[in-house]
Amino acid sequence: MTAKPPSYFPAPRRARYCSQCGSPVARRIPEGDNRERDICDHCGAIHYQNPRVVVGTVPIWEDRILLCRRAIEPRYDTWTLPAGFMELGETTAQGAARETLEESGARVQLGGLFTVIDVPQVDQVHIYYLAHALGPDLAPGPESLDARYYKESDIPWDELSFRSVVTTLQHFLDDRRRGVFEPHRYSLESHH
Repeated sequence: MTAKPPSYFPAPRRARYCSQCGSPVARRIPEGDNRERDICDHCGAIHYQNPRVVVGTVPIWEDRILLCRRAIEPRYDTWTLPAGFMELGETTAQGAARETLEESGARVQLGGLFTVIDVPQVDQVHIYYLAHALGPDLAPGPESLDARYYKESDIPWDELSFRSVVTTLQHFLDDRRRGVFEPHRYSLESHH
């Protein structure tokens, strides 16, 4: 029997109360702006929301790609590239290396920027770097049920967690076949 994953509580994208003074906020377009914001009529604070950045890697050991089985929601018990939300005070590269170590135990040497993916329906930008694992040893952290290196023919395509993971892997395999790795930038719009 698989243990139930911890609850998933994303940070709210709408404020109910002002983080400066605690008063209720209203939603309207501020003077001189062009979109609705949460505004405190008591102290005047405008609460801007900006996209969240997910950073990760495509780690390679020999000819195999590292994937992690998620131990958290969303998409519990599916496979993903090691990635997570960038923290304040770190660069995208530092965040990608940190997430890789936390989720898989793999120490990596980062290569070039590989994919930059806009995911506007969830207010995110996903950034993946190419990475070379410094050894085959893995020690999955608490956010991963498992971590392992896959040959191309063994990738569990039907069990991958997110479209950004699928498309990044497809770009990686296509570039590897061509023998030329280049950055890819694109958007993943919602399915209708």
